This record gives sequence, C-alpha cells and structure tokens, in this order.
Amino acid sequence: MPIRGKILNCLKADYNKIFKSEIITDLLKVLGCGVQVKSKANKDLSSFDMKSLRWNKIILCTDADVDGYQIRTLLLTMLYRLTPALIEQGKVFIAESPLFEIRTKDETYFAYTEKEKDGFLQKLEEKKYTIQRSKGLGENEPDMMNFTTMNPATRRLIQVMPEDAEQTAKVFGLLLGDNLDGRKSYIAENGHNYLELADLS
Repeated sequence: MPIRGKILNCLKADYNKIFKSEIITDLLKVLGCGVQVKSKANKDLSSFDMKSLRWNKIILCTDADVDGYQIRTLLLTMLYRLTPALIEQGKVFIAESPLFEIRTKDETYFAYTEKEKDGFLQKLEEKKYTIQRSKGLGENEPDMMNFTTMNPATRRLIQVMPEDAEQTAKVFGLLLGDNLDGRKSYIAENGHNYLELADLS
C-alpha cells in the first residue's frame, strides 16, 4: 500500500491528531487487527485482535536514502505506539532495497552495501559493466521490483524485533523530539559515525 511520503510522528502526537490522519487510519484499517489504544479518538478502529490481522507479514519497503530511512522510522514508530503486539510477535519486517545496480552484457547484479558492490566489481574483473545508484522504488522496472522486493525467493527481509523498535523509538525521540541539549550532545559525540550516509548534494 503506497503511503505517499512521510507520515505523522506518532511518538509525539496525541491520539486525536493521530487518528485524524487519513493515511494512518487507512494503514491500520488495511491491517485489520485494530489498535492497542484506549481513547475516544479511535472510535472507527476496533480494539486489538491478532486473529483479525489480514496478513502473515507486514513488510515496510522504502527507498535506500535518507528520506526512505526516515519514512521507515516513522512507520516503525507508528506500529510501536499503536500496535506493539505486531512487533512483539514477529510480524513486522523491513524489505532491504539495493543501493547499486551493476549491469554487464549478460547479467544484472544488485548490491545492498558498499562492500557487496566492491565484491561484485572484483568478480567482474576485466568485464565491461555499468554501475549506477538504484532509483527510487517508484521509478524501478517491474522485473527489478519483483527480484529485489516482491519475490519471496530473492528478496531480503529483516525481521523487526521488540528491542529494535524500542531503540528506534528512543533515538527517534532524541533526534526529533524536544530535548535540544540531548540532541546536540548526541550529534557531537556520534555524528562522525554517519558522515558517509550524509546527503551533501
């Protein structure tokens, strides 16, 4: 289900605001299992029932860039706050998106990390190839989407565990919450670890 960009930060917003968000309520209705929230604001969503979940897996699929990672974090935070049992029972997964597409005359390779890219290039040796950063998911050809994201035999999924979601919520709250001094301290102490991920263009 397409979500059309960034959703509301459910960590900070009150329930009235959350349940007025059309995209969030649509996502929750598609899941079918209701929410683990007691509030008058969620009158259109039933109380939580795992048996009503319509899907065996909930897979979050976003672009492999800064915006994509933020969207993924917002979705995880939504699930962590409204339906934590889905994470606790191992229903939530992240679909890895490739960073690079490497094409030769006969083959196409998808590298999900810089290390994988370097490994493919070493194996290709003298062969001619082209390499490019993977496009956004909405720009990919159907066969590539099938291979990298949709096909259970070839896609890569990361199962989200409860401690992952809890840590995600904590870091998300630190980086986007009201604790300005804590955020400055964290960036000063840890910012150098993320320089290669920074979008400086």
